[in-house]
Amino acid sequence: MTDLGVAVVVEDDEDVRNLVEAVLSQAGFEVHSASGGREGVDVVRQQEASVVTLDVGLPDIDGFEVLRRIRQFSDAYVVMLTARTDELDTLTAFHTGADDFLAKPFRPRELRARVTAMMRRPRQDAQTVPAAGAEPSAPAAPPASQSPVLRHNGLELNPETRTVGVDGAAVGLTRSEFDLLHALVKGAGAVRSKTDLVRVVRGDYYRTDAYISESDERAVEVHIGNLRRKLGEDPLQPRWLQTVRGVGYRLTPQR
Repeated sequence: MTDLGVAVVVEDDEDVRNLVEAVLSQAGFEVHSASGGREGVDVVRQQEASVVTLDVGLPDIDGFEVLRRIRQFSDAYVVMLTARTDELDTLTAFHTGADDFLAKPFRPRELRARVTAMMRRPRQDAQTVPAAGAEPSAPAAPPASQSPVLRHNGLELNPETRTVGVDGAAVGLTRSEFDLLHALVKGAGAVRSKTDLVRVVRGDYYRTDAYISESDERAVEVHIGNLRRKLGEDPLQPRWLQTVRGVGYRLTPQR
């Protein structure tokens, strides 16, 4: 196995499959592939994949069902690939647990750049904080003056352990949701545009020339909606995430 680990390509089009295999091999992955959805699930499980590229239109079960099954046992990064440009596909992909979504035909360099950006982010999902009375599984927290925990209106976010709690209750978030919430909380009320937040989701902090599409920005809206639902926030009377119409989002004022 290489330093980057295993990548699995689930794609029924042989030409596209060969192209994606070449891109990931050149990037430094050990690459395996499958031409069908059920086979793809098995290969991801057997090879313990770090990255999966997944075609939406597969001959047996569609890519969304494959993704649902993968998410039952794997936290691999998943990039959905599709020839369809329907916005519903994009929303379904992110709701189901995809990390990125790329329309065909795509540029090989863009696929490699997106995978590289994802690999710069922590692989594990944001973990939930332990329930009250549970035995701690980590060393004792540092003194309050040195604590990394960010607090705002009853929310506690620890960027070191990637844990989130609201009024003492654990909240489980995906990688993208945690990264967005962290960006907004540490911004202390500064407005972050949707374009900025797309780069946060991608982990692409340094490139300011990367193309940002409308579907990318729509994906941020989906993630924010999921965040509000998991935090139990009323969008009409936000406790944490305030929409700045026509621009993006900001942290609400301290109460």
